[in-house]
Amino acid sequence: MTDVQTITAGVVLLTVIGIAYGGSFLLRVVNRTVPANELQRSYFRAGHAHAGVLVILGLVVMLLVAEAGVTGIAAGLSTGVLWAAILTPAGFFLSVIGRDPAKPNRLRYLIYAGGLVLVLGVAAAGVGLISAGVTG
Repeated sequence: MTDVQTITAGVVLLTVIGIAYGGSFLLRVVNRTVPANELQRSYFRAGHAHAGVLVILGLVVMLLVAEAGVTGIAAGLSTGVLWAAILTPAGFFLSVIGRDPAKPNRLRYLIYAGGLVLVLGVAAAGVGLISAGVTG
């Protein structure tokens, strides 16, 4: 891995501390010690789950791409998986902030943006890995 990839991996691993805190927050929401309506509970659960899964997937993709020596646009676009780990949970959490929202606000579009960059990132990584394997 390059120095930039190593630093990125370290930073991403440190975000797990925030995800762990989010888990304790989610427990308080589920146990109803933090007031939240059903919409918020659902979105908070989804945001927490997506954060954890996408951080792990992003690290795995980064390692695979680095190990295979994928370069160029495929390597650049593969970082979309890590961007999705930011955008998607942010959309879930931020779109239902406030007192008793009846529906998600416009920040819900971050969820769709996260989905888009996730698909682009995974597709780029997959194509890059296949290409590296064929030429290697």
